[in-house]
Amino acid sequence: MTRYVAYYRVSTAAQGRSGLGLAAQKSLVDGFIGDNDQVLGDYVEVQSGKSDTRDVLWQAIAAAKRLGAKVLIAKLDRFSRKVSFIAGIMEQGVGLVVADMPHASDFQLHIFAALAQEERRMISERTRLALAEAKKRGVRLGANASILAIKHRQQAIDHAQSLASVVQPLVDEGRSYSAIARHLNTLGIPTTKGGRFYAETVKNVVRRLPHGEMHPCSQKGSEMLR
Repeated sequence: MTRYVAYYRVSTAAQGRSGLGLAAQKSLVDGFIGDNDQVLGDYVEVQSGKSDTRDVLWQAIAAAKRLGAKVLIAKLDRFSRKVSFIAGIMEQGVGLVVADMPHASDFQLHIFAALAQEERRMISERTRLALAEAKKRGVRLGANASILAIKHRQQAIDHAQSLASVVQPLVDEGRSYSAIARHLNTLGIPTTKGGRFYAETVKNVVRRLPHGEMHPCSQKGSEMLR
């Protein structure tokens, strides 16, 4: 039996009142908890992910220490956007468990946090460059749809490139898209939208890798399992 203190973060008071974001986090935590596990307390914080001011989090950590429990969060990106912040919390002497990455070690959590932070930096920089280039071409930057399309396209490219070190070796081995999807899901790595991988989403990732059209999976177009 494992004892947990659950911690949730929403960015705005409106999200907290409506359940938007909070409901999804609680659903992940509920799905993670085993029959013999115990959640000894729920702590909900209304705070931007960019801020390190987390009074409620410190209350949750204090409770976890007092009760001999671990701090349980739904998703790493809902916890914090900073590697330094996550590392500091992990040094407080309490276990940190992520519901949608149940098998991740402390070392892996550091890696995933670092990848996420670098991905956000790359997205911000490349979006800025893409918007500047679009402006040169005469795109009306006041059109929200155009801006969002550019941003989403760049996010997909950056996410795919962040997965290159994991996906590329599997592609080189000739693994099917389905097999690669299962591997990524087992590792607890989310898609760019925070969901699970399927054959089609892996196919899109491979296409966005350097020379993606030349990869064995792209050439064969086969989904047969190895």
